[in-house]
Amino acid sequence: MLSKELTIAIVVVVAALALRLATIETTNLSYFVIAVYALLGRAQAVQALALSWLFTMLSPGIAPESTATFIGRYAVIASAATSMLLRCGRGVEAYSLNRPVVATLALGVSLIIHSILFSPLPVVSILKAISWTVVMATLLSAWTGLEHQARARLERQLFGGLVLLVMVSLPLAVTDIGYLRNDTGFQGVLSHPQAFGPTAALLGGWLAGRLLGAARPRWLEVALLGLCLVLVMMSESRTAGLALVLGVACTVLVSPFVAGIAVRRLMPGLASQRLQALAFIAVVSAVVAGPGLWSDYILKRGDSANLLEAADLSRGALVFTMIANIEENPLEGIGFGIASDPAMMEVDRDPTLGLPTGAPIEKGVLPFAVLEELGIFGFFLVIAWLWLMVQRGARAGVAAFAVLATLLLTNLGESTLFSPGGMGLLPLILLAWAVTGRHHAVQNRIRG
Repeated sequence: MLSKELTIAIVVVVAALALRLATIETTNLSYFVIAVYALLGRAQAVQALALSWLFTMLSPGIAPESTATFIGRYAVIASAATSMLLRCGRGVEAYSLNRPVVATLALGVSLIIHSILFSPLPVVSILKAISWTVVMATLLSAWTGLEHQARARLERQLFGGLVLLVMVSLPLAVTDIGYLRNDTGFQGVLSHPQAFGPTAALLGGWLAGRLLGAARPRWLEVALLGLCLVLVMMSESRTAGLALVLGVACTVLVSPFVAGIAVRRLMPGLASQRLQALAFIAVVSAVVAGPGLWSDYILKRGDSANLLEAADLSRGALVFTMIANIEENPLEGIGFGIASDPAMMEVDRDPTLGLPTGAPIEKGVLPFAVLEELGIFGFFLVIAWLWLMVQRGARAGVAAFAVLATLLLTNLGESTLFSPGGMGLLPLILLAWAVTGRHHAVQNRIRG
């Protein structure tokens, strides 16, 4: 027998997804269905935000484009935040105001003050600062306040949802819909290869962490990790590929020192023959593919001669512009969420009130973006916040750290950490999960 909570969740997901896939008119309604669902509890708030991400990122080849996506997204965010406020003082942590939540609120207030003082478009910067702060604090509070069994159940649902997304995307690999954006990079059921690649990389990082943390890794998860590696390459997202490989490497090399736990205890999977077999197959496949792999994936079919030139062609212009702005405004920055050339920003406004509803910008290399927008002092505030997150993630276990490392490294090519409106919402959900785990933190306190 299904529990009442699970039955409601299934009905809501099926109904909302059906509305999202049907017509333009029902697409807008789908967001409000999950917004109401978010009011039912902490787990429901996280589920609603995850569905909001999926609905926003769905490929136009399989779902109609919404005419009021921004309104729907804000409705879901507002409902999820309200749901947390209604549950203050209840749950595992009193008021759910642990260190990550307090640090996030403090950073958010700093961003708002900075926006008022230094942004050339203060209303836009304030909107983005409030939006990020509310989403991040809501997610941290939701994950923190869950009882152990409820948290484990939500974790399985989120992991299973990502696996399902990848599996549903597979049949599209032999259709034009799978390559709708640019005819070459695989995008699956999502709207862009640069969204599908990082999504597959995040799932791959999660799988790698689970395998490293298991004394006897499951063959199914070994196969899924191999599939994720293939799909990342098919997406042609070099950022996602490097983030996955380097994220796993950082997990192996760094997490034991940050967590203060011996490598053998933290990662028994390193001695597993199954995981060693996967690593051997990956290396052999790369060697056999040889120059073809290098030109088709790393160098994007010969558009550049080497990795540095490929990086320059991909993000060079953006980085050079950001460096020029940093040199011109080293202390105060140019404003949170402001494009490197503010005059080129397109601000979406509500037709009735004229208030800004969104101002999308494109920036790569998160450290440069933060330094450009917030200046030196703001940069160090963000670094301090990130260091707290990294410490908490390492103590939460190897899977959490692997996910955290992968999502942070994806921001070295596509800055999404402070963009909760689009692709950035999924990394924020996973970040909040990763830094609120209590397994190793509790063990360390007991041993201390």
